[in-house]
Amino acid sequence: MQTNSASPASPPYSSLVAVGDSFTEGMSDLLPDGSYRGWADVLAARMAARTPGFRYANLAVRGKLIQQIVDEQVETAAAMRADVVTLVGGLNDTLRPKCDMVRVRDLLTEAVERLAPSCEQLVLMRSPGRQGPVLERFRPRMEQLFACVDELAGKHGAVVVDLYGAPALADPRLWDVDRLHLTAEGHRRVAEAVWQALGYEPEDAEWHVPMAATAPPDWVTRRIADVRFARQHLLPWIGRRLTGRSSGDGRPPKRPELLPYESRA
Repeated sequence: MQTNSASPASPPYSSLVAVGDSFTEGMSDLLPDGSYRGWADVLAARMAARTPGFRYANLAVRGKLIQQIVDEQVETAAAMRADVVTLVGGLNDTLRPKCDMVRVRDLLTEAVERLAPSCEQLVLMRSPGRQGPVLERFRPRMEQLFACVDELAGKHGAVVVDLYGAPALADPRLWDVDRLHLTAEGHRRVAEAVWQALGYEPEDAEWHVPMAATAPPDWVTRRIADVRFARQHLLPWIGRRLTGRSSGDGRPPKRPELLPYESRA
């Protein structure tokens, strides 16, 4: 008697459009040419390896608020009629000193209502949060945002990837020195989470498992890191907030057209 050893068929997705801010653009997964890769590029590469002619667009731009995502990305993404659309937005709003969560909810709802009918599968996320005082300060807003994500997913048949509830992604070692963006390893784990949520066979079934414990850095090393963080990242961020500027001002989308995937790695 012969047994069928063929692997399960991959989901029939032939195109992907990513919508969002710096998290989806791929900061801080830096490539040798100075550009960013990130989880969406890693995911697209995997999907392309399974599907000849696979097409990919990434409309994400760093620093974008949910209103800007709605105004600048949503209609463009919907018009592409991709098989899969990922939408991650609103977290930048929650980190602002003044944030109208009712407005954020309304705008996220508008985005989902426009994107869900335009694709075969919409993917939403509960974004990851780094352990530390920043997360604790903004946790109530973030959890309001994620409650909205869950509600919208239930109404519109979207998949929710729960990164916020993944212990591994709270580990500071998976976050860049700016303390706002994941490292390459962090982005790889996010790509794996989305990959599995879309129905593909796991390549890393333990992506959510925390890294092995290591001795924490000593007091002097931590203080040096704090000073570096404040000088290189915190103060410029505060300056942009005070002057109404954004790190994404004038920056075009990462991959503005839905074209056959080509790796830049």
